[in-house]
Amino acid sequence: MIDRALQMIDAARCGEARWIAYLFASGLALGTDAGLFLLLLDGGLAPVAASALGYGTGILVHWLVSSRLVFADGIAARGTDERHRQKLLFVGSALVGLAVTTAIVGAGSALGLDARLAKLAAIVVSFQTTYLLRRHVVFRPDAA
Repeated sequence: MIDRALQMIDAARCGEARWIAYLFASGLALGTDAGLFLLLLDGGLAPVAASALGYGTGILVHWLVSSRLVFADGIAARGTDERHRQKLLFVGSALVGLAVTTAIVGAGSALGLDARLAKLAAIVVSFQTTYLLRRHVVFRPDAA
């Protein structure tokens, strides 16, 4: 029974470390997205195009860090159908995060909340949603 309790503690620590690593990956991706967006705007690119390119590059950065650091134990071998499937699911999870964010900001605005507060709430919910999708669907260790 003590061994089982110690295993559960180790698993919790591992899960906590993974969540912190995911927080780092998300921060890096967000910084890449926002930084590129601002650079492209300063370079004269239209805001919508700058936003799309920043967001897309942020997704790429997040994939690279997540697949090599956060969820390395669940990544499929290169060149396999499963790896291709993981990439598609990863992009799909990013789109779910985008949908969650826009829904929360839209609902908050419709209710008269300050859009910045709604965005902060959306960031928290979207972050946790994409983490859970990526941990339990995209990078399942048993699927790799």
